[in-house]
Amino acid sequence: MARLAPEPAVQATETAALVTTGGDHDRGPTVRVNDVLIRALELGASDIHLTVGTHPSARVSGEVEPMDEFPRMTTNVLQEMIYAILTQKQRETFEANLELDFAYQVPGHSRFRVNVYRQRESTGAAFRQIPFEIKPLEDLGVPPVVGSFAGLQRGFVLVTGPTGSGKSTTLASVVDLANRTRRDHIMTVEDPIEFLHRHKSCIVNQREVGEDTKSFANALKSVLRQDPDIILVGEMRDLETISVALTAAETGHLVFGTLHTSSAASTIDRVIDVFPPHQQTQIRAQFAGAIQGIVCQTLCKRADGRGRVVATEVLVATPAIRNLIREGKTHQIGTAMQAGAQFGMHTLDQHLAELVKTRQITFEHGLEKCHAADEFRRLTGR
Repeated sequence: MARLAPEPAVQATETAALVTTGGDHDRGPTVRVNDVLIRALELGASDIHLTVGTHPSARVSGEVEPMDEFPRMTTNVLQEMIYAILTQKQRETFEANLELDFAYQVPGHSRFRVNVYRQRESTGAAFRQIPFEIKPLEDLGVPPVVGSFAGLQRGFVLVTGPTGSGKSTTLASVVDLANRTRRDHIMTVEDPIEFLHRHKSCIVNQREVGEDTKSFANALKSVLRQDPDIILVGEMRDLETISVALTAAETGHLVFGTLHTSSAASTIDRVIDVFPPHQQTQIRAQFAGAIQGIVCQTLCKRADGRGRVVATEVLVATPAIRNLIREGKTHQIGTAMQAGAQFGMHTLDQHLAELVKTRQITFEHGLEKCHAADEFRRLTGR
């Protein structure tokens, strides 16, 4: 029987915010955070928003819709609802920092990544659904080459894209594939922990920033002494984190990370530009040697309106790609990727054009998402 990996600090109690709506003189019907979240899951929501002056809202198939079976939120009621799902320590952190990230779960339904914030002197919250089960890569719609990254012995693999593009889901599936097919030690550093990985063929340890470690950089420095084979860095936020991750990738570890960039070329530039100018030539050479692959992704509305489909851009580090990175010719990387189909490479525009041709998305939506409109039109024959 598989042992469960240590669970992060989550609140899964039925205390989940039993709160009444209305003013002090008119308490109205009771509303619980859990009731809102369960209803949103029934609607197929990816995200849920609680904010003052409107009904709880759910993002379904990419669009935010009010759940008007629940009353509009007032300042006091919403604060009570949110505070009811926080521990005392989390309340103190939120009041000190005015923002808070944590994981929450509704037993028997789903986990959520939560961000609580202040806006116009009121409390607000955004919940992102995290399924208990990790989907295999083939069910996500990402290209097969992405699965090959799970078998690498060393190097740097980055999964990038805008917020809400499914980066965490793709990375969780890649790590789960490694967990099922290798006999190694996997360490993750996340803020907060999202998908829970059980020990399968690998040992998996998951550390949460703020709970288990002070910072990404601190955790990464010590992770190299913890005999890891695979390291997952939840977010590459700063120079120190990127620098330690690069060193880990160079010294025989397989490092996965995420960035909020929209293309392979911009990802490379972002990593290099974090460093001061006098170091950039050295970092280019380091990065060119360490990088194994970049997956950029975005979610597109399906043409039939039923959910969303992923569109990807994939870079595989061939000798030609490494040379372009080393020589600072990132503007030529798109052309190299277009010609690299035999290595599993393609640009976002190529994948969007394929989705239009197979009628999974509309031409108009593809045009909104593409990098180069003229190239996209040429690829779709418009």
